Amino acid sequence: MYHKEKSIQIKNSASALYNNLGVLRIAPRSLTYFTVVHANVVNMVSASWDGLNYSHRQLQSKEPNVATSTSLIMQAAFCALPSRDLLVVTSQKGIQIYESDGSTMVYWHALDTPDTPTDQAVFARGISAVGKSYMCWRFICKGSNITLSDVLKGHKKSITDIASECSGSQDCIADLISADDGGNLCVWKSGEEFQRFNNIPGFDISCTSVKLWKGTAVAGYGTGQIRLYEAVTGILHAEVNAHARWIYSLDIAPFSGLLLSAAEDSLVRVWHLSIKPESLSVEVAHLHNECVTDTQICGAKFCDGDGHAFAVTGYDLSEIIRYTQS
Repeated sequence: MYHKEKSIQIKNSASALYNNLGVLRIAPRSLTYFTVVHANVVNMVSASWDGLNYSHRQLQSKEPNVATSTSLIMQAAFCALPSRDLLVVTSQKGIQIYESDGSTMVYWHALDTPDTPTDQAVFARGISAVGKSYMCWRFICKGSNITLSDVLKGHKKSITDIASECSGSQDCIADLISADDGGNLCVWKSGEEFQRFNNIPGFDISCTSVKLWKGTAVAGYGTGQIRLYEAVTGILHAEVNAHARWIYSLDIAPFSGLLLSAAEDSLVRVWHLSIKPESLSVEVAHLHNECVTDTQICGAKFCDGDGHAFAVTGYDLSEIIRYTQS
């Protein structure tokens, strides 16, 4: 179903972080942007669709007016809003927001860190765009102005991932979901005031990656399982023993319903999600496997909304591996 394409080389190897791959398709310019985190650096590659031209950029985690910083980056992801596309970088010190090509930092938000060390680490993690003008950690972005609007509280353990409704459906009651290290899910409705609709309890096993598609929450866990819930009610539709080790990344191609899962077991799997009209239950079918030998996979993303191609990163690999439908 998929075959391997020429890999894209990056300046540094990928860190062992959940969801360590960002992809943004720029159709008017026939380009795709990729981001991979290494320690306190974001490796960014701009790749032309014909595979002939590549340009590289590196973004460092640093606070304003500070020459150097050892602050580790936790995640880098693109946020596609109706008015503009942005690159968001989260770290131990705060949140940096750049233009999508990484050329200019347009906003910096410092985390409130305690003056004295505690037994709890402080860092920012979990990035998503939702609605017309919100990015989570819930920033309002209108034109060139970016301001912090609100801070939402719903988790007792550290947040691992945040995702918005990717199908574009206006009928979904909830349009945002967040996950934490205890496996708990919080389901939200965005707006001028965000509302928390539901809490889906976990099993004290980290939920490492989460997606929201047509009202269905798709969650990947440290057990290697994928669970599909009706987001608003918390009803479990399906549980799949997808991988032998920790899942590090999930992604959904919203137009086709293809689901991508990647884990420490060196496997990338492609699934198909479908909703039965009579019962509104969700069915899962396995379609394809790819094995990246002897590699702890830490990032996997579809490169387009139909799932015609996907890309993969692995711990200590200095390349982005790409696959395309045959």
